[in-house]
Amino acid sequence: MTTTPDTREGGLAWDGGWLMEARRVPSPNHGPRPDAAVIDLIVLHSISLPPGEYGGPEVEQLFTNQLDWSAHPYFEQIRGMEVSSHFFVRRDGTLLQFVSTDDRAWHAGVSCWRGRSQCNDDSIGIELEGLEGQTFEPAQYATLAQLCRRVQERHAIAHIAGHEHIAPGRKLDPGPGFDWARLQQDLGWAHGCFPECVIGAFQLRG
Repeated sequence: MTTTPDTREGGLAWDGGWLMEARRVPSPNHGPRPDAAVIDLIVLHSISLPPGEYGGPEVEQLFTNQLDWSAHPYFEQIRGMEVSSHFFVRRDGTLLQFVSTDDRAWHAGVSCWRGRSQCNDDSIGIELEGLEGQTFEPAQYATLAQLCRRVQERHAIAHIAGHEHIAPGRKLDPGPGFDWARLQQDLGWAHGCFPECVIGAFQLRG
């Protein structure tokens, strides 16, 4: 299918489902969305490979099926895993994109949110380089806020949640180290866009 780049004020923003501001690293781990899918959810994750180690190529290698499973003992636990996300935000704020937002990335797994199951069908997955429960960098929040605004320009985003919210008991990321109040303040989105369990943090921040 031929796509025509979308333009936004300040220059080129989208080339089909690819954000021009991100470094494009195409992943084979994706598929078509259901015909009736309405892309209205952003799901936030955290990831680091090996856990707690940052800056290396391992996350890119995992999402593109190029990870050397024998390179670290931890990798034996995820051997053969085929996953992806639409975006990945490194600790320094660098933004990578693996899957077109028009396509279904493999990031959510068994999940349910706003009364719908199979959140991969109608969500955008964003991975933050980090360890669940630990804090994230100011550069990541800045990139994340800009990214969320860009995604909302192209899709009817009405909800944002963590992997821990859409798969409770199975996933814990991004965890208590993620500052939901900061993101809400940066975005200026209504409280109703966010999980109810994090709204109290908005009120505490004032």
